[in-house]
Amino acid sequence: MADFTQERERMVERQIARRGVTDARVLAAMRQAPRERFVPDKVREFAYEDSALPIEEHQTISQPFIVAAMIEAAELTPSDRVLEVGAGSGYAAAVMGRIARKVFAIERHPSLAELARRRLQSLGYDNVEIRTADGTLGWPEAAPFDAIIVSAGGPVIPGALEQQLAPGGRLVIPVGEDRSSQRLLKLTRTPQGFREEDLGPVAFVPLIGEEGWTPDGQPPGRRPRETRSWREPDLLPALIARDAEALDDIGHWGFAEPFDRFASAKVVLIGDASHGTSEFYRARAAITRRLIERHGFTIVAAEADWPDAAVLNRFVRGADAPQRSAHPPFSRFPTWMWRNAEVGDFVGWLREYNLQAEPERRAGVYGLDLYSLHSSIQAVLSYLDEVDPEAAKVARERYGCLTPWSHEPQRYGRMALSRGYAPCEGAVAAMLTDLLARRLDYAAHDGERFLDASQNARLVRDAEAYYRAMYYGSAESWNLRDQHMFDSLQQLLQAKPGGKAVVWAHNSHVGDARFTEMGAVREELNLGQLCRERYGDQAVLIGMGTHTGSVAAATDWDGPLEIKPVRPSLEGSIERMSHESGVRRFMLDLREGANDETRQHLLEPRLQRFIGVIYRPETERLSHYAEASLPRQFDAWVWFDETRAVTPLAGPHEAGEEETWPFGL
Repeated sequence: MADFTQERERMVERQIARRGVTDARVLAAMRQAPRERFVPDKVREFAYEDSALPIEEHQTISQPFIVAAMIEAAELTPSDRVLEVGAGSGYAAAVMGRIARKVFAIERHPSLAELARRRLQSLGYDNVEIRTADGTLGWPEAAPFDAIIVSAGGPVIPGALEQQLAPGGRLVIPVGEDRSSQRLLKLTRTPQGFREEDLGPVAFVPLIGEEGWTPDGQPPGRRPRETRSWREPDLLPALIARDAEALDDIGHWGFAEPFDRFASAKVVLIGDASHGTSEFYRARAAITRRLIERHGFTIVAAEADWPDAAVLNRFVRGADAPQRSAHPPFSRFPTWMWRNAEVGDFVGWLREYNLQAEPERRAGVYGLDLYSLHSSIQAVLSYLDEVDPEAAKVARERYGCLTPWSHEPQRYGRMALSRGYAPCEGAVAAMLTDLLARRLDYAAHDGERFLDASQNARLVRDAEAYYRAMYYGSAESWNLRDQHMFDSLQQLLQAKPGGKAVVWAHNSHVGDARFTEMGAVREELNLGQLCRERYGDQAVLIGMGTHTGSVAAATDWDGPLEIKPVRPSLEGSIERMSHESGVRRFMLDLREGANDETRQHLLEPRLQRFIGVIYRPETERLSHYAEASLPRQFDAWVWFDETRAVTPLAGPHEAGEEETWPFGL
């Protein structure tokens, strides 16, 4: 079994201590409890990610920080008797078992309780007892408890749990009338009654039971407890409303005109708050059209795989549609991210524009990402077969090391980790070095084709390192990926002297990571940060957001596409502030000197929503929100109060209509 000791230490340092958990007992316990032993095998490699993870019975294991924060709030000591309601996989009980004298854990799912019991026994936890029961009723025969921690959200605080607290006992529980979001409350039993503290917003699975939610989602008959609520003062929405520049409809010719102020930049990065929202794609396309037509931008670089984008590039530059392929572009999950009608419309426009434009004003489409290991290997080999057959033979020998894993490269990373060395690292690096050494000879024949081949060779080298880094923690793999995207952008700009680029990527890649939890807590960098550090004011970062609507997304990785409703934004979030401005569609300039009073009020980090290709509304607070400083993260904020899902085109294995070219292959 893989050793996760380093990942566990990194988790405690980056995800927990840096967020303000200081209790030495809690930090020590989090270092000792092996989280990888409390999750299903299929997600074990992600055990130390900064997120909740799915477990059996459609339940979740909480984000490590939430586990630590709740245990710290409960103020456990070595002499305490503790009750946990909602044992789940047993992980939190294991952490508490490292601190407290005795832990009693209740789980309502018999199969989960049995799994947790076996896991704890196999790890030698002899001070944790688990039973299957209704957790809202507590464990009367084991009461009183010095601390009670409830790992599920209820509509009220169960009276039975209040009564089972010992004098001075602490109860930590998520409470809210909405099943999907709650406030984390701490009750302390005092001689005068109960002292209540509000610890902030959270999102847990529902607490089912006699004094919780019913299985069909109804609350109990008791009147909900009055809890203190927190609400952002009305000043900020009013300031946003004052300074926001209302935008025309996206289809109107004047929609993109306010973005002319960014036309002098070298790189304009345009983000999106999800990979499945029509307005984000259409707005980005409209802005890009204006930058190309009026301001001489010639590079459209997307968070897409280089070989797939190369198909689009050939098409927009006038190539005829090729024969149907066994490996069509954008056939890797998530297909709808680029294989959609919105992107198709832009690609069709760009082709028509290029056919009429002077050669030096024609724009191309390029991919920055590194997931296309197999396709990139094949592209390098095909190129060398034509221009240098002898070099192609050497390339086949070198890439032969990766061939067994090229279709499932994550297996290569796992193998390299288990062996303790990288068997293919030297070969793929040497291949890129040799290719670049022949730059003058190869590029003399066709500079554009050499750029394509060299970028594919660079991708193979970086992908080899990326899939190894996956098993050393999220920050390492994330950083390598965004560094690759930045390096790819650099190669494009160097290959096209005087060129200016528009970048299409998710907000999490575009917004400066230094001013989000990504950078401040997890030491992750990103494309936007690297562009700012390299180009200064010549890099413009534009983010987008929405309050509600629908989105194209999956529930799990490699899962089917679903059109899901987007829940209204959380109270106090950046999105809620934008919604309460009352302006349905706007652009807010966040640069210093533009709207300084509003900018000053936005500097404080607030919750911001990030939806990628996965959307889990039931755990939205934990899965999709993080703290960020909006004006430090972006130079401009584009807002659509209500949005709808993108329109997916025919899938890789479906016959597409001709007008869907180049997607319907």
